Amino acid sequence: MEQGFSILMFIFAGALLLYAGLMALIKDYKMLPYRARQSVKPKNPKKYMVQLAKIVALVAAMIAAGAAVALWNGAVGAVVIVVDVVAALWCGTKIIKKAEE
Repeated sequence: MEQGFSILMFIFAGALLLYAGLMALIKDYKMLPYRARQSVKPKNPKKYMVQLAKIVALVAAMIAAGAAVALWNGAVGAVVIVVDVVAALWCGTKIIKKAEE
């Protein structure tokens, strides 16, 4: 089970991608956890959900990229995941601003 980390990260990325797809398709604000709904009150919940789905899909893609690198070297893959997810979240702040326009 040498590739256990990569397999788990691929499964996690797939689950996040599925969740992002459902958020973009259904656009129901109540799909968010209760605590998240309490802290954010968007003007247009449907547009907000689409933008949030883009961010979740971007993070899932970064995790999958790190998992692919982890097939070659686990430690480097973990570093790639951390760096890529931080970069994706930074880009996510730019994406979510479009929901407020």
